Amino acid sequence: MQVIFKKLAYLIPVVFAVTILSFLLIKALPGDPAINKLGFNATPAAIKQIHHQLGLDKPLPTQYVLWVGHLATGNLGRSYISNQPVMTTIKQNLPTTIELMILAQLIALALSIPAGIYAAYRPNGLFDRVSTSISFAMLALPAFIFGVFLVYVFAIRIHWFPASGWTPISKNFSDNMRTVALPAITLALPLVAVYLRVLRSDMMATLQEDFITMAKSKGLSTRRILLRHAFRPSTFSLVTVAGLNTGTLIGGALIVEVIFALPGIGNLAVTSVFQRDYLVVQGTVVLIALGYVLINFLVDVIYALVDPRVRHGVA
Repeated sequence: MQVIFKKLAYLIPVVFAVTILSFLLIKALPGDPAINKLGFNATPAAIKQIHHQLGLDKPLPTQYVLWVGHLATGNLGRSYISNQPVMTTIKQNLPTTIELMILAQLIALALSIPAGIYAAYRPNGLFDRVSTSISFAMLALPAFIFGVFLVYVFAIRIHWFPASGWTPISKNFSDNMRTVALPAITLALPLVAVYLRVLRSDMMATLQEDFITMAKSKGLSTRRILLRHAFRPSTFSLVTVAGLNTGTLIGGALIVEVIFALPGIGNLAVTSVFQRDYLVVQGTVVLIALGYVLINFLVDVIYALVDPRVRHGVA
């Protein structure tokens, strides 16, 4: 519990910094929100009224306090384009992004864990050399390159999956899996390379430990040694990297959602930027930033629960 309270103490100033940066970022954008909402033919009286409604006629610190208060209650204002509450718009798009990120993480871990274990068990073997070369290639290429390649092969050439579009999982599970498959694989491939290299390195170090030698001397099977004795101590770095890569997933989802025309938070943010729908941009930015911070906090807590050295403050 002491570790959790300590992490919470660090979390408070980080959340404050995230909210104030998100607030000031939108304020730094050119243009007047009132003009964007009313049009260039708006009268000075109408502009003044919108400024008063949005609180733009108040001092900047007061605007920030009011905005944080509204943020705490889920009130992020209304979209200039659709006149729909920003939070409602975000809630409509958030499930797509969450599903995409979860599925990408599951695919990445499902591919990298067995590959990393086997590569560590047979270092410098054929599989290890091939996986290392493929990993470097995956790290060198950006995610949108994988997306274009996967669309060409699996959507255009052999017609296994659709090139774009989205079917909600609540409407049809099978169609949902077909529409999310290529975007999720596109996001997962760079992560596979990172997770594989991290797990391989830690597993190789763990397999040199004395307790592994003791397990071998007892005649335990190779599978039991790898999965029950070596794997858990080797997952500390993997858990941390997987959590930190949530930020990579959010950034990658922004590009992937645009490529595959998915109705997610990333696509919403990009569309709102082009439409100059500032309140929606501000809402998506602060949501993404707070989500990243909170997920990293959870990763720190999980790391402390997994590793007794962190839990007891041992370096």
